Amino acid sequence: MKLKPIKTEQDYHQSLERLEKIFDAVPGTKEGDELEILGILIENYENEHYAIELPDPIEAIKFRMEQLDYSQNDLAEVIGLKSRASEILNRKRKLSLEMIRKLTEKLHIPSEVLIQAY
Repeated sequence: MKLKPIKTEQDYHQSLERLEKIFDAVPGTKEGDELEILGILIENYENEHYAIELPDPIEAIKFRMEQLDYSQNDLAEVIGLKSRASEILNRKRKLSLEMIRKLTEKLHIPSEVLIQAY
């Protein structure tokens, strides 16, 4: 396949088909190099045309709490008071910068998710 920028949906699908054919190519070979470049082109096209939105900050906190089997009391230990945790989860209080820092550090929720407006 002659490598070229992916500009259309048809180009994208052709690139995916080619990627499947050479998926097991050995690195350092002609096909291995093609695989690497094609992967970059496909990723760029997908990032531009199929971007995934960041999750809602409060939903991200709830999801992470569920993953860690955290209760509201556990969240309160991270951000401060139990009443404050309740207000955050019920969207009655906004996250402060200090809370965002603590949630990023302790729950490993990316700060770019938590700083969004909600």
